[in-house]
Amino acid sequence: MSAKILVVEDEGPLALLLQYNLESEGFLVDLLNDGDDVHLYLEENQPNIIILDWMLPGTSGLELCRRIRANSKTAKIPVILLTARGEESDRLRGLSMGADDYITKPFSVPELLARINAVLRRSNPQSIAEQLMVGDVELDRTSFRVKRGPREVRLGPREFRLLEFLMQSPGRVYSRAQLLDSVWGQNVYVDERTVDVHIGRLRKALNRGKEIDPIRTVRGAGYSISDKD
Repeated sequence: MSAKILVVEDEGPLALLLQYNLESEGFLVDLLNDGDDVHLYLEENQPNIIILDWMLPGTSGLELCRRIRANSKTAKIPVILLTARGEESDRLRGLSMGADDYITKPFSVPELLARINAVLRRSNPQSIAEQLMVGDVELDRTSFRVKRGPREVRLGPREFRLLEFLMQSPGRVYSRAQLLDSVWGQNVYVDERTVDVHIGRLRKALNRGKEIDPIRTVRGAGYSISDKD
C-alpha cells in the first residue's frame, strides 16, 4: 500500500503512535496538530484519506469536515473522525457533516487500520490494489515488478515509486512540488529539478523503439500518466 494519509491530531503521543503504525503498514503519513493548518495543506496536497480529530485547536474537526465536503477540490477525499464523544447523537452529527466513518477513543490500531482499508476500498480502490494497470503498463506492488506489454521494465526504487504514484490517478497532473512531497517526503529537502531527472530515467526505461511515451509533460504544471495516445 502507498496511499497518503493526513492525520490531524493535537495529542502528540497519539499522533506519533498513529504515524508509526500507519507507516509500518506502508502508508505515507503527514501530521498536522492544528485545524487552522488544514486548509493551506489541502491547497498543495491531495491525500487519499484524512484522519481527523473532532476536538482540535483552531478550527474544530467537525467544521473542517463540513468545509472539506463543501469544497469541490476536496469533496471526494474520505474522512474518518476520531473523537472521545461516544453518544449516538454525536456519531450522527459527525456522519451528517460528511464523515465516511467515526471511531470513538480509545480505539485499537487494528480496528483503525481495518476501517481505513474499508474506506479506501470504497472510495479509491487503486490506492490499495496490488496491481495497477494503465494502458499496456502494469505495476505489481507485491513483487515490485513493472511490465510494458510482455517486456519487463527494470526501475530503480525512486522511479518505481514515481510510476506507482502517477498510476494511482491516470490523467491527473501533479506538480513537481506535489511529486516531491508524495514520493520523496515532506522532510526531505531536494531541488524540484530532481523530479525531472527521475522522470527522464523513468521514460528511458519505459519506452523502446516506437512505443508511445505514457508520461505526459504539462508545461508550467507538471507530469501525468495517460493511456491515451
